[in-house]
Amino acid sequence: MWRVLGRTWNIQDVFTLAVILALHSLCAFAPFHFNWPAFWVAVTLYVVTGLGLTLCYHRSLTHRGLRLPKWLEYLFAYCGVLSLQGSPIEWVSNHRYHHQFTDTEKDPHSPIQSLWHSHIGWIFDTRRRRCEHLGGLKNVEELKKQPFYRFLFRTNFLHSFALGGLLYAVGGFPFLVWAVGVRTVLLFHATLIINSVGHMWGKKPWTPVICLQTIGGCQLLRLEKNGIITTMLLNTQLDMGWKWWQIDITWYVIRFLQAIGLATDVKVPTEIQKQRKASNGRIMATQK
Repeated sequence: MWRVLGRTWNIQDVFTLAVILALHSLCAFAPFHFNWPAFWVAVTLYVVTGLGLTLCYHRSLTHRGLRLPKWLEYLFAYCGVLSLQGSPIEWVSNHRYHHQFTDTEKDPHSPIQSLWHSHIGWIFDTRRRRCEHLGGLKNVEELKKQPFYRFLFRTNFLHSFALGGLLYAVGGFPFLVWAVGVRTVLLFHATLIINSVGHMWGKKPWTPVICLQTIGGCQLLRLEKNGIITTMLLNTQLDMGWKWWQIDITWYVIRFLQAIGLATDVKVPTEIQKQRKASNGRIMATQK
């Protein structure tokens, strides 16, 4: 245990910091080790692992906005593990607490503390990342009951290390730089930017305080902002593209899976629900 920067760091915190620094260091080699095969493998893995996060971790497991056959759910979940953003159990638990305590002191990555903390600082505090101050993983009992998710929780990092070894064997150092370093870092910050920038700047589709409800996996957050930056990087809008100009690739994939019968019980807000939320928002705004 070490006391640094005003708090105690354990061995897990140091390991997380080392992994993040190593990934960013790999990116420094990108201009010198570029080739098209490495680039396209990185793009493919970015999309696949990104869908693992946005479609499976987020909308299916966290918010139960749709159902997938178990084999497909597990496949998407495994893709999410390869993003190096945590196992489904840890990620879903953290995100549920985030919605429960959005932008308060209890929020695992609240912007109230600082932009740095909400973006990446919280990642280096394992106890806060696993929400031990809120009771830990008690809010994901349905995932903890499934052997597959318990296995991913215990072996989280090993899968990405194995993927890195495979990529190096196939394409050498350029594949490692682009398909592991660049791909992982871009997706990492695309996700984290929603926690930080997405809660501080941009247009607010819903006003504070009232935005607590989840309608069909579509989050109505307290201070969440609907920004073009998050759309471009993460290919997902938190309101699932309710306006014609809001691009949401994850939602398009869900609709495709629904059309071929692989996504069922897809929940979406009705026009009446959206209008009621907008009306309540305007009332709350005038009261303020």
